[in-house]
Amino acid sequence: MKKKKVLKIILIVLAGIVAICLAFAGFFAIKGAVLWNNAKKSLSIDTATANIRAEDGFVEFDELPKFYVDAVISTEDRKFFTHGGINVKSMLRAVLYDLKNKSLEQGGSTITQQLAKNIWFTQEKKFERKFAEVWAALELERELDKQEIFELYVNTIYFGSGYYGISAAARGYYGKEPSELSDYECAMLAGLPNAPSVYSPDESPELAKERLEQVLGSMQANGVLTEEQAQEVAKNQHEQSVLA
Repeated sequence: MKKKKVLKIILIVLAGIVAICLAFAGFFAIKGAVLWNNAKKSLSIDTATANIRAEDGFVEFDELPKFYVDAVISTEDRKFFTHGGINVKSMLRAVLYDLKNKSLEQGGSTITQQLAKNIWFTQEKKFERKFAEVWAALELERELDKQEIFELYVNTIYFGSGYYGISAAARGYYGKEPSELSDYECAMLAGLPNAPSVYSPDESPELAKERLEQVLGSMQANGVLTEEQAQEVAKNQHEQSVLA
């Protein structure tokens, strides 16, 4: 009998926790929806994408090396081509981590969410901003195809050393067009946006190489690179002129 009472109490407590979490999520989801609606009134998706494509040096998806595309997706968002804008599993994992640590250190953001943040929102870590990012990502996925989202993303992200977009980064670090990048250079650039001021080859060559190894490891884990291929890419340091 006592066990049943204890179980009942546990279930009531759990139900209360779930209700609180749902109320919390609902509150910030509504605030996020308002934030997103205001953002797109100021800058529509059509206008935002047209502005990015009009920038000098805009690089289309077909001009990007396949190795670079594979490296970015393996490192940033392995489910990019199959999710609808958000990765629920990653988000839940990040939310649990953040709640446990009372912070917003992890976001579980997809490439689409990161694009939305780069275009419409600040880097400020607030729950309503995260939800706004989710609403924006879902709408971006309805309006654009995956290749369009990817090319917009790599043309707007920061690569460190003052380089915004893959064209500026390829030219600035290596004096090349993106289509001319070696596998080593592709892997290096794919790892920079995570923390550009930390991993920039200009600022910290050793940390940049460590990050490159992480990228190659992610590509192996994602099944797009074998261990032997990764080792071969890592050996070609002479191709990376900045580190020479």
